[in-house]
Amino acid sequence: MRRVAVTGIGLVSPLGHNAADVFEAARAGRSGIHRLQIAGAHRLAAPLAATVQFDGTEHFEPPQFRLLDRVSQFAVVAARRALADAGCGLTEAERRRAGVFMGTGMGGTLSIDEGYQTLYGENSDRIKPMMILKGMHNAPAAWIGIENGWRGPNLTYSTACSSSSVAIGEAWLRVACGAMDIAIAGGSEAPLSLGSLKAWEAMHTLASEDAADPARSCKPFCRSRSGMVLGEGAALVVLEPWDRALARGAAIHGELLGYGLTTDAGHIARPSIDGQAEAMAAALAAAGIAAADVDSINAHGTGTQANDLAETAAIKRVFGARACQIPVSATKALHGHLLGAAGALEFVLSLLALRHGIALPTLHLDVPDPDCDLDYVAHGARVGAAGRTMLSNSFAFGGTNAVLALRAVA
Repeated sequence: MRRVAVTGIGLVSPLGHNAADVFEAARAGRSGIHRLQIAGAHRLAAPLAATVQFDGTEHFEPPQFRLLDRVSQFAVVAARRALADAGCGLTEAERRRAGVFMGTGMGGTLSIDEGYQTLYGENSDRIKPMMILKGMHNAPAAWIGIENGWRGPNLTYSTACSSSSVAIGEAWLRVACGAMDIAIAGGSEAPLSLGSLKAWEAMHTLASEDAADPARSCKPFCRSRSGMVLGEGAALVVLEPWDRALARGAAIHGELLGYGLTTDAGHIARPSIDGQAEAMAAALAAAGIAAADVDSINAHGTGTQANDLAETAAIKRVFGARACQIPVSATKALHGHLLGAAGALEFVLSLLALRHGIALPTLHLDVPDPDCDLDYVAHGARVGAAGRTMLSNSFAFGGTNAVLALRAVA
């Protein structure tokens, strides 16, 4: 297995549009969560979201723009930024060994919602002819492949909240084993249609609004936590063999060491301590490291009652008595839950945390939950605490658990 370097980062996120701005916002605790201003927001119990400042017409000519749902717009722009950051122009032969690996939980839900509004709300049969092409889950990956002429695998993973971590992990497997020489991997999500928000609300998984400050509504591991806040955006990384990156003089953001993947095979929406612990153990085994080598953890940390309890218990099971000494960060308190893109954004934040040596904060943890008793880096970032090796956790409805192990550049 070859070592795998991360040489490019591309972002379209509620915290900003480049690595420096996104990391600084997370470090400083500047939240992207706010009251949502969309048509029908008054019908939501808690109209909250983490949104992206983004106008697709600034990035695409009108003929292409009309073919792209917001989820694909995010993905293509983030891919452009990741590839520019990596600085890797490819020959025709190299494009045949280059792959696109994307995760999304909901695909082009805005386009699908618009079509249903036309069909049912307006009782009209005038559905836009491109609705299927805009709404299909593999559209973001397809457009990235088309724009760059990459002829290798073009794959989309839809495993709910772990989708983009699965995409990054599966890309790592192919690059590490020599099947491919370069990959772009990550996720994109644009789930903030009224239909989507009402469906999530019906599950009673969304946070209630903080009366004092809507930006404080997502409270991972806090006793008063009430749920998650949805977000939108995209995050992609470029992966390539370590030796190839060195040979071409690329700037290396970090090393992806391994990837653990398990399935709960239990309840479709209830997290499993066993499944989460087994995924972390699998990532350690794939990376060839011991639990004692892990310096910090990026938690899935949704702010729901069930997940935060299960994840705390799973970390204790893997790390034993040392669990309480490991800094655990949960950044969804700031950027919201990007569903199928969440793992990729958190993987990027983990890379940046290692590079800067700073453990990112878990904000709004004002009232500790006695059953969630790890070191969650409460209230503010901690300089010098990230260490060199980290796990990034992603756990999903459906029971697909994905964990990425990463290391700072020596």
